[in-house]
Amino acid sequence: MKLYYSPAACSLAIHILLRETESRFELAKVDTGAHKTASGADYYRINPKGQVPVLELENGELLTEGPVIAQFICEKAGRTDLMPSAGTMARYRVAEWQNYITSELHKSFTPLFGSTFDATAKATHSGVLRKKLTWVSGQLATKDHLTGAPFTAADAYLFTVANWTKFVQLDISDLVPLAKFMDRVASRPAVRAAMQAEGLGA
Repeated sequence: MKLYYSPAACSLAIHILLRETESRFELAKVDTGAHKTASGADYYRINPKGQVPVLELENGELLTEGPVIAQFICEKAGRTDLMPSAGTMARYRVAEWQNYITSELHKSFTPLFGSTFDATAKATHSGVLRKKLTWVSGQLATKDHLTGAPFTAADAYLFTVANWTKFVQLDISDLVPLAKFMDRVASRPAVRAAMQAEGLGA
């Protein structure tokens, strides 16, 4: 398989899962600003949406959208610890978190990365995002991971998205449960390997 990624982008969550599952894959770096791959190919020809991640399967098919790719990788590897079996409440809990992260956290960062918002607008959006992250931190107060003891695909996603706070100057160091979660996940061998491979210095 081939993962089209951009360093530190949401594709990092998929990169982590590929390593967690010990899947065989190669990386293809994408400049999402120029919409070019490292080889100079037009990325829009690969994904007309222009976004990462894209997972190219062994048969040449392309799969997009992070939570769906995460499900595919975990099920292909038979890793029900990362993605519980279909029909179980544990599965719905992981899906519940993935939906929250993608809709409430992931997209809430977009205005902070964009250059069209002035300082006042960014401060307003930061405040809204901060409230959401404070709630998430509270959910981690008595748990090592989002759904309890096992590290799941949702945790890889939260780690990736919460890591963006350092790029938008949003201090979450006082959110102790979340900060501890970030340290805990960052110490995982697969996470360290993915971060190093993307040049993120983990």
